[in-house]
Amino acid sequence: QVQLVESGGGSVQAGGSLRLSCVASAYTYSRYCMGWFRQAPGKEREGVAGISPSGGSTYYADSVKGRFTISRDNVKNALYLQMNSLKPDDTAMYYCAADRPPCTLVLDTRRYDYWGQGTQVTVSS
Repeated sequence: QVQLVESGGGSVQAGGSLRLSCVASAYTYSRYCMGWFRQAPGKEREGVAGISPSGGSTYYADSVKGRFTISRDNVKNALYLQMNSLKPDDTAMYYCAADRPPCTLVLDTRRYDYWGQGTQVTVSS
């Protein structure tokens, strides 16, 4: 069982930045693919960014490419999402998730086995 706890959400104006963090309980954290997802009210949960176990490969949804950066620290069992140039459309609950090994870098909610409780991001215009 893996427990994930997100933090770092908040309210910002358009054009601002936030950095989300997620800490995992698993001692085998370095073997998991990790991802960030988001869900806005009335919409389906969607993938934002994913990262390989080593951190050497990343993947982004088109809507956030060039603005968001996913990274991880396998010593600290931590996952990060740096969000720059935020837009009102980025407003959502953001979740981190873990995909058990063997894993692939696919931003499909059905592939991920463990989820955090979410952290709210609100971007005002």
